[in-house]
Amino acid sequence: MKKRVNPELLPALEMFQDLDLRPEYLPAIREGMAQMRVPANVDESISLTDEVIAGPDANPLPLRIYRPKLNNETLPVLLWIHGGGYIIGTAQDDDDLCANFVKEAGCAVVSVDYRLAPEHPYPAPIEDCYAALKWIADHAESLNIDLNRIGVAGASAGGGLTAALTLLARDRQYPSISFQMPLYPMIDDRNNTPSSNEIKEGLVWNQKTNDAGWRMYLGDLFGTDDIPSYAAPARAEDYSNLPYTYTCVGQLDPFRSETLTYVSKLAEAGVDVEFHLYPGAYHGFESISPDAALSIRAKNEYIQAVKNCFERVAMVKA
Repeated sequence: MKKRVNPELLPALEMFQDLDLRPEYLPAIREGMAQMRVPANVDESISLTDEVIAGPDANPLPLRIYRPKLNNETLPVLLWIHGGGYIIGTAQDDDDLCANFVKEAGCAVVSVDYRLAPEHPYPAPIEDCYAALKWIADHAESLNIDLNRIGVAGASAGGGLTAALTLLARDRQYPSISFQMPLYPMIDDRNNTPSSNEIKEGLVWNQKTNDAGWRMYLGDLFGTDDIPSYAAPARAEDYSNLPYTYTCVGQLDPFRSETLTYVSKLAEAGVDVEFHLYPGAYHGFESISPDAALSIRAKNEYIQAVKNCFERVAMVKA
């Protein structure tokens, strides 16, 4: 399989250690990630503030808010949801990307630090994300954001939560989401697609790690037929009336097949969708190998997609 990897992405992959995601190892994995995290180096033109709101059942829900310092205009806003298989990761992991969205796409960004499984299995993470989304909409005036231009985005498990959140907001009829960007989303708990069967080990995320993530996220629901579409959006039967969608996946990502199916179902439901397939790219390639030309291109395409989607909404509303 490594022979198919883009040569520029291979050195970083060779250095990546496979994760053993047993629950008893998670505290050490999370601690190791925290020690490796580089402090935020956010551009001086951007303000970064931490806020704690009341989440579901009055649990504290941390948010990170990014916006341009010298822009007092009413801005579009992007709710960003970090990845990590529903079991690892924090809002701080994506400071650079969120800052770049602000700088290049001309928007505010709110990044939600949702609770993680297995300590907090479904529905805690998705309800945290919905609470953050609702808080943004409820406080649109004080936040000085445009209620008609709210986007949701995230990668991997964050992409799965993005896809789930747009379904949830549609069905709860609040708030209105103008576009979604679920990047290589983790959306199918059945873990039995052609690509997940093809990528059984290695390559950052694979069938084995995917199984571990879903087991912890779903808890007692795992392995049953009672999985809600808000937990695993691949199980949804109705994709109509969802927002404009941008998504992508690497060809060597175990989520390739479920993403392709998702894109097809969105298109067949009349949802406008833009999709990119990156050959030679494994899961999370743009984070694992950030300086590779393909990684730089992919991240620039994410940023441009956010900018284009907000501009598209503004043109429709004009």
